[in-house]
Amino acid sequence: MSGISTHVLDTSLGKPAAGIAVTLERWELDAWLICASALTDPDGRVKALLAPAAVVAGRYRLTFATGPYFVTTLYPEVTITFDVDSDYASYHIPLLLNPFGYTTYRGT
Repeated sequence: MSGISTHVLDTSLGKPAAGIAVTLERWELDAWLICASALTDPDGRVKALLAPAAVVAGRYRLTFATGPYFVTTLYPEVTITFDVDSDYASYHIPLLLNPFGYTTYRGT
């Protein structure tokens, strides 16, 4: 694991969710600043949204544009806010997703 990464799994199909737009932001000076954005690869992953050298302790959020992925969904967007406890840390934040629900956890 390196820096900040993510992985999206479509639990309704039992497969990775490819092509979902993901944006990573950091809370700084009372505003959200965009750090990176990418699309999930065919394996549903974004392996390096932020390199370890660029990770600083603080509050981050990942926003997943889930609306375009599903024909019908209750959640057109999923945002996960999390705290990084130290500089140069590694965090993997998976998203388990279906049209009517989602869950997340800190992965390895």
